[in-house]
Amino acid sequence: MSVEVRLATDDDRERWNRYVERSPQGRLWHELEALAVQADYAGATLHPLIGFKGQEPVGLFPVFEVDKRFVTTVFSPPPHLRVPYLGPVFLNVEKLKQRKRERRRLAFVDDCMEWVRSELNPKYGHVRTTAGFADARPLEWNEYDASPEYTYVVDLTRDREELLLSFSSDARSNVRNTDEDAFEVTVGGPEDIELIMAQVRNRYESQGIDFRVTDEFVLDLHERVTGGAIRPYTLRVDGEFVGGILAAEYGDTTGRWLGGVRSDTGVDLPTNDLLDWAIMEDGLERGLAGYDLVGADNRRINRYKAKFNPELRTYYSLEYGSWGMRQAASLYDSVK
Repeated sequence: MSVEVRLATDDDRERWNRYVERSPQGRLWHELEALAVQADYAGATLHPLIGFKGQEPVGLFPVFEVDKRFVTTVFSPPPHLRVPYLGPVFLNVEKLKQRKRERRRLAFVDDCMEWVRSELNPKYGHVRTTAGFADARPLEWNEYDASPEYTYVVDLTRDREELLLSFSSDARSNVRNTDEDAFEVTVGGPEDIELIMAQVRNRYESQGIDFRVTDEFVLDLHERVTGGAIRPYTLRVDGEFVGGILAAEYGDTTGRWLGGVRSDTGVDLPTNDLLDWAIMEDGLERGLAGYDLVGADNRRINRYKAKFNPELRTYYSLEYGSWGMRQAASLYDSVK
């Protein structure tokens, strides 16, 4: 099956965000503005690949080239930024029967990988897909090893009471029995982003975990994305900041990106339960379909996330390269 893959032209770039919006795998991180911000802060070169069958677009694949000590590596998403998902997205394949759908997806990925090999010749590659990417075989057939990863998504297509009743008893109690006059949750702006980021950075550093996401990166995303939004939810008591969550919203889904760390303020409130519930209530009011809790691979943290009765979703982390290159790449934070 003939698919033409090329670097996105100026005309393609004008249509890029509309293509992302049409794809079931498309996320805020695929937006052209978000890709440009990622490239800037990762010190990477963005190669926005796009595929066509005739005049019909069939897929997008943003690839980031990172040169390390004269070695070329490719990523999607780039390392260190804690972007949860990226990888390829497909268009105009849901209408096809299974055999033709698989052939078209494989032809697109094959041609993207051929472009990467011929133009960049990387020694290492790493791709992390979205939860809507159900079939990793096209990348596996191109010498990538796939590992399943997991996330939780709360179904928001229910009324408020039905959603609340689906929670565990302690989560319901925390939402229902906390005095609403004792705290305030709001969606703020740049100052709130900086407060959340400082709290997250301090929490990671106290645990000896390298955290390289800068305030400037998040602030640029907040300012520049157009079809989605970075929404900083903060909880305050008597006007004082206690905790917050940066939610990344796109299409009919909002996601728990950064934040929600344990508060060291000593305030006796179920802070994260109240923040997560505020995001879900907001999603209900605005007709969103899901709240992605972003990650279900950590046994300890899963105990917290599972109490919202979410659905388990699978996505893939894929790696290319020799054993030696993979060992070297493991030194990168947030690659695997």
